[in-house]
Amino acid sequence: MVFAGFVTLLCGDSAWSQTPLAPATTWVASWGASQQIPEPQNALPPEDLTDATVRQIFHLSLGGPSIRVHISNAFGTEVLKVASVHIARPVSPATSAIDPASDRPLTFAGNEDAVIPPGAELISDPLNYAVAPLSDLAVSFYIPAPPPRETSHPGSRATSYYAHGNLVAASTLADAKHVDHWFQISEIDVQTTSGAASVVALGDSITDGHGATTNGNDRWTDVLAARLQTSATTRNIGVSNQGIGGNHLLTDGLGPNALARLDRDVLAPAGVQWVIVFEGVNDLGGLARTGEVPVTDHAALVQRVLAAYQQIIARVHAHGLRAIGATITPYVGSGYYHPGPLSEADRQTVNRWITAAGHFDAVVDFDRVVRDSQHPDQLLPAYDCGDHLHPSPAGYKAMGDAIPLALFERAK
Repeated sequence: MVFAGFVTLLCGDSAWSQTPLAPATTWVASWGASQQIPEPQNALPPEDLTDATVRQIFHLSLGGPSIRVHISNAFGTEVLKVASVHIARPVSPATSAIDPASDRPLTFAGNEDAVIPPGAELISDPLNYAVAPLSDLAVSFYIPAPPPRETSHPGSRATSYYAHGNLVAASTLADAKHVDHWFQISEIDVQTTSGAASVVALGDSITDGHGATTNGNDRWTDVLAARLQTSATTRNIGVSNQGIGGNHLLTDGLGPNALARLDRDVLAPAGVQWVIVFEGVNDLGGLARTGEVPVTDHAALVQRVLAAYQQIIARVHAHGLRAIGATITPYVGSGYYHPGPLSEADRQTVNRWITAAGHFDAVVDFDRVVRDSQHPDQLLPAYDCGDHLHPSPAGYKAMGDAIPLALFERAK
């Protein structure tokens, strides 16, 4: 029952708690990255993570007066012990330096250390720490011993720094090594006014940003996040990039298949209201990668891809979210997949289904945006990073600019 600004919870005839109503606020994912087991060449050597501080820089989408950070042990095989976690404002993504006056410790249930079970993640206690939209945040954590198996996001397109010793509050990491991967951090949330929400982009390397500029934050999701901030009706919306390079709808590739990661990567991010589904090129390209297969195999794969979309839409709708389909972009000429006419026909069939009424709640036609009008089975040269599969920064900008902001406007 509610009386005069108080909430009273009753158990039998007696009230067991009585708390003033707080102003309406909500937590929203301002940054996110899908977690996976890093390939051996992308994992940090155990000796580098022994008695080590790792400092990583993340580009936020939405701002707010309070913040919390998710530390993930999703693919760990043993308990992960993190002795200390600090946040600060970085001087530049190109250096480990931070503004020491901005440094603050995070806590977990009031403690500075965090003990994370295998397969789990912990969310830090909220911290009153104002962050601006489209700003950078440095997160530094210290671990005494390396995890037997790391949880990571290799396709960061951002530089991380690491050095020995507990240096979480250090203004710079002297003699630090660096690598362009992220480790153990899965999400950063901001607390903001009620009505704010987030867009999750579920995708593969074209969402993850292969071909984008390292530390440039020019993936199509970054472009969308920046555009959302330009409108009074959408500036309370964040973007969470849940792309994994090499990801498939149907089979595990670099990271779990899209259907397997729906709960953690799509439905779990704080404040999610919309899901852009941009998956399928790796499934289609992989079918005949090493040699052509019968037409019946192509038809069967297309049906499985469409069934996967239907599963995603059903799961998204069951949680009250809107599913936005993105058409698969051209890749004829790719030296990795070298698709023939049958694979291109598969792409066209899938795209017709995506754009047909009655499936997705809305559609973003990325195919139309980046294709060469003279050769519609290929990327426009100006939008091609050079491998005829992934867009260039110019291509990503065109994709981000093509998404109608009206898709995310809601009645006040």
